[in-house]
Amino acid sequence: MEGSANLNVMIKAARMAGRSLVKDFREVENLQVSMKGAGDFVSKADIAAEKIIRDILMEARPNYGWLAEESKEIEGKDPTRRWIVDPLDGTTNFLHGLPHWAISIALEHKGEIVAGVIYDAAKDEMFTAEKGEGAWLNQSRLRVSGRSRLIEGLFATGLPFAGRADLPDTLQDLARILPSCAGVRRFGAAALDLAYVAAGRYDGFWERRLNAWDVAAGLVIVREAGGFVAPINPDGSILEDGEIIAANEAIFDKFSGLVRDA
Repeated sequence: MEGSANLNVMIKAARMAGRSLVKDFREVENLQVSMKGAGDFVSKADIAAEKIIRDILMEARPNYGWLAEESKEIEGKDPTRRWIVDPLDGTTNFLHGLPHWAISIALEHKGEIVAGVIYDAAKDEMFTAEKGEGAWLNQSRLRVSGRSRLIEGLFATGLPFAGRADLPDTLQDLARILPSCAGVRRFGAAALDLAYVAAGRYDGFWERRLNAWDVAAGLVIVREAGGFVAPINPDGSILEDGEIIAANEAIFDKFSGLVRDA
């Protein structure tokens, strides 16, 4: 699969940051797993990966804006374009030595996500998409699942932690959705949840209280794989509100109806 110059530089940045994170990930097992020691280590790994990505992207496109988890937002000289980056989605998994985390890089143009890269460095799975060019996993074309019955669907979400206020909403979601499907998974990396919807591994995904960098790349990857993506509030904005529903076309209406029936 040949991509544009922008997509190629995104892939390059993801791979370079991925090498750094994989090296650091191997060290996690040797750390005393404590919130202070291991947490500080992972924070440094996260910041180092973001610097690698920022240096590569901003050197290639110095006029673009920048929005990322670990650094200050930059308004570019070109106000129509900006990079949206999560250098390590799935930090808690990384901290605990679980090989399920990813780098997420998106390009926004005039308020629309037009290219996305989600790189699972631990498994060397590179999910990519550009508007109008389809979605890919390494060199293979991606397509959302073809399941049309909700009862056969496997879905993913996030679960509130550390006393977050949205626990009641999530429990209500689960009470409506679990009896109607084949299962719900919580793997702890929203970017990979969206990539897995695009790959047909999940039939749908929903979550609240996310950040723009958690979902930006996944939006275009799911859409280019033939899936539907929408805010939980039909009048809302995914990137601004941090709420999202994604699924294949056949299941989307029924699935979104369950999520929205709060």
